[in-house]
Amino acid sequence: MSSSLRAAAAPEDTLVVNPALPFIYLQDYYYSVLEDPTGRLTIADVQSPAWAQRFHILRGSGQPPNIQHPGSNYWLRITVRHPATQTATWYLELYDSHIGRAVFFRPALSPGPPGAPLAYDSVATGASLPFATRPHPYKNFLFDLPPRLGQTATYYLRLRSETRTSFRAMLHSGDGLIPELSLQYWLLGGFYGILCIMLMYNLILFFFLKERTYLYYVFYVLSGTLLFLSEDGLGFQYLWSDWPRFNNFIGAVAPVLLLLTFATYASGFLDMASRLPALHRLGRWVVGVSMALLVLDAAVIHSGFSFWLYLLPYGLLYYAGFQAYRRGLKPARYLLLGQGLVASSLLFLIMRKLGIDFYNNAYTVYSLYVAFVAEVVVLSYALGEKIKGIMDTTLLTQHRLLKQLRKKHQAQDRLVEQMRENQELKDQLNTELEALVNQRTIELRRQNDTVEAQNRELLEANGLLALQSAAIEKLNGDLSRDLHAEKAARIEAREVDFGEFSQIYPDKDACLRYLADLKWTQTGYRCRKCGHEKSCEAREPHARRCTRCRYVESATAGTLLQKCKFSIVKALYAVFLLHAHKGNYSPAELARVLELRQATSWAFAQKVLAALQRRRLAAEFEEGEAWTYVLLDGAAEVELAEIEEE
Repeated sequence: MSSSLRAAAAPEDTLVVNPALPFIYLQDYYYSVLEDPTGRLTIADVQSPAWAQRFHILRGSGQPPNIQHPGSNYWLRITVRHPATQTATWYLELYDSHIGRAVFFRPALSPGPPGAPLAYDSVATGASLPFATRPHPYKNFLFDLPPRLGQTATYYLRLRSETRTSFRAMLHSGDGLIPELSLQYWLLGGFYGILCIMLMYNLILFFFLKERTYLYYVFYVLSGTLLFLSEDGLGFQYLWSDWPRFNNFIGAVAPVLLLLTFATYASGFLDMASRLPALHRLGRWVVGVSMALLVLDAAVIHSGFSFWLYLLPYGLLYYAGFQAYRRGLKPARYLLLGQGLVASSLLFLIMRKLGIDFYNNAYTVYSLYVAFVAEVVVLSYALGEKIKGIMDTTLLTQHRLLKQLRKKHQAQDRLVEQMRENQELKDQLNTELEALVNQRTIELRRQNDTVEAQNRELLEANGLLALQSAAIEKLNGDLSRDLHAEKAARIEAREVDFGEFSQIYPDKDACLRYLADLKWTQTGYRCRKCGHEKSCEAREPHARRCTRCRYVESATAGTLLQKCKFSIVKALYAVFLLHAHKGNYSPAELARVLELRQATSWAFAQKVLAALQRRRLAAEFEEGEAWTYVLLDGAAEVELAEIEEE
């Protein structure tokens, strides 16, 4: 038996109908809930004292107001006090059209025999039944509450669904229902009319321009239209009202089709194959795997959390649009804008699926429609701007080619004239050059004699310079070693800043070389997996491979820098600072010095402080010991985790 059945009795508040209000939203304290995992409870059972006390309101219970366990029956109890003066019928509307089966129980108007239990009339409908079972031909579930002057009546709803649908409901007055429903259908008609106009417009552009991106866009709008027809119930009402199974099939397949068509459209619009080839290949794999998981969940698992599987592919496509915009595709900003509008409206849908009361009202319920229309218009404009940009670029290129051809012909004419002049100059120059060559030859002979004498003198001077250079190089080497030793001594004395520290460890390779020497040069190599003591170089810089089991150990494995998410030079300096100040160093100051986010600095500081604490508790700990002991602290736990992962 579920925890909801064992909960203490918590009666719902009585909903007092106000005739002055056209509608009343049913907050979660106006109804109480009873979960029936067996599905065998009847209306007589839930009225009995044994089961009536197990109903509980959701507010304060930690349970969201929706069906958490697909397959279970959920009983909702609603107590309504009817007005004493109004004789009009009120209506109870369930907003979620995906409820598989909904049975509404209302007290019979004619009283039964004295002492007999209260009789109830029932109305059964749902998404798994034909649309003709609806009490009213309306896209949502609408039930009558006949007038009971001044009386308080208790109503029951038995709900069952294979998806995580919500309990959102509303009471409508008879006078205000027709205008509200008319307004809804007018607005939805305008919404689908805009989609049809955009479909025809872009289809005509495809036939004229033969640009396949327009066809991808048409398929995307078609799949979006199919999704909305399934979500708002209009498709079940007007198109496939006699096929409830097909209605459920469309509800599961439409989001997958929307993902596929949008991925195809976005890939073509952003030219990902040529502009972003790596993201294009990754996106195809991500979209394919996500679609397979979505189909598996809809057909077999029925987890109710399939909407999370859309985050990765849509997020990747949004990132691809951002990268394309950075690389010069200006129309990509419209794709980012349109997807941003849809994503913001999807937040309300996800909150409703999770049962979280996050600005649930008529505006947020239909915000996705407005966002999708805005996206369709924006993407259509973006596609037109892209095609216009391509045409403008083509015309500009043609203009530049014509200009270059004219310049080429002019240059050819000038070249022919120049060649004629060059031939005349060539003959004249040949005569002059012959005389100059003879004169230059005589001068060169005299200069060669002078150069030979100078070379002999330079050879003698080079011998002396070589001796001086060797002495200078030896002196420079001694000075460099003394300077490095002085800096290393200052590090041990905890007196260096990050600039001096990065001179000793200027890059990742220097840090890895230092860690490798620290791990293996001083203590020798020993395989962490099999204990073998012989190794060879691995492909990774400064890593070692065991010659027996081929296990590769990186230089950072078993140190505080293992799996470090930022620069290893900064991480090494952070360990040095925290050790130098004995852990008394503010993470905020550390973030400022190393130019890191405070969350990253704080997380790494906690890891180093934990290592410092373990080192202080070690038996061989000595006050003032070198900071290198902290780098290798906790190696046993890391080693064990790595071997277990193998």
